Amino acid sequence: MSEGLAIRIEGLGKVFDGRIRALSGIDLEVREREFLVVLGLSGSGKSTLLRCINRLIDPTEGRIWIFGEEITAAKGAQLRRLRRQIAMIFQQFNIVRRHSAVTNVLSGTLGRASLLPSLFLKFPQSEQERAVAALERVGLGGRERHRADTLSGGQQQRVAIARALLQEPKLILADEPVASLDPALRHSVMRHIEALNKDEGLTVVCSLHDVDLVRRYATRVVALRDGHLVWQGRPHDLNRDTYKEIYGTEAEPATNATI
Repeated sequence: MSEGLAIRIEGLGKVFDGRIRALSGIDLEVREREFLVVLGLSGSGKSTLLRCINRLIDPTEGRIWIFGEEITAAKGAQLRRLRRQIAMIFQQFNIVRRHSAVTNVLSGTLGRASLLPSLFLKFPQSEQERAVAALERVGLGGRERHRADTLSGGQQQRVAIARALLQEPKLILADEPVASLDPALRHSVMRHIEALNKDEGLTVVCSLHDVDLVRRYATRVVALRDGHLVWQGRPHDLNRDTYKEIYGTEAEPATNATI
C-alpha cells in the first residue's frame, strides 16, 4: 500500500440478488486530504461504491484498503476499529428525529463509548461539551436542546456533519448530502463539509450532481456509468465531450445546471 493513500480499490464488483450487477471492475485510489466527487446518473453505482468502502454492504468481488488495512478482509474488532475511522453523511440525514440535536451529535461517540451508559444516552460531560462545540461550529449554537424534527432540512444535515466531526474520523463518505435540500441551502452545507476537508485534514469522498458544486468543492472527479468507472480528472476538465462520455448524451455544461 503506497504511503499517502486513504483508499485503494482493486477489481471491485457488486451483484445484488445474484443477477443485478451494480459495480464492475472498479480500480481507484484516493489520496489523503483529497475532496473526491463521484459523478453519475441515478443507478450508476455511486451509492453502492460508498457503501462498499465502509462495508455497509459487502462486495461480491475485489478488495478495498483503508489507510493501508484491508477492510474487505476485516472482521470483528478489526472491522469495528476501521469503521470508527469512517464517518458517513447521508442524503436523508439519518438522524433520530425525536432526539435533541445534541443527542444526535453524541451518537458519533458510540464507537468508543461504554455500552451500558450509551444505551441510556448517558454521556460524559466532556463529550457533551464537545458536542455543543461541534454544533456551534456548524452554526447551530443555542439549538442543542431542540428536537431534530423541529429543525429545517439544512439544519438537520448540519447536525449530521457535527456528528461526523465528533466521531473523530479520518475519512468522510458523503452520499448525495445536499440532494434533499433547496438550492439556496446547498452551498451552506457543502461549506461545512469542505471545512472538514481543509481545516481538519479529512479525506472526503462525496457523490454530487450539481455542476456548480462539483467545480467549487472537488479537487478531483471520477465518474461511474452502468457500474463502470468511465472517467476521472480535475473539475476544470469537465466539458461537453466528457459529459457525453459520462452520461451518454450531448450534455452541455452550464452554470446552475444539474447533471
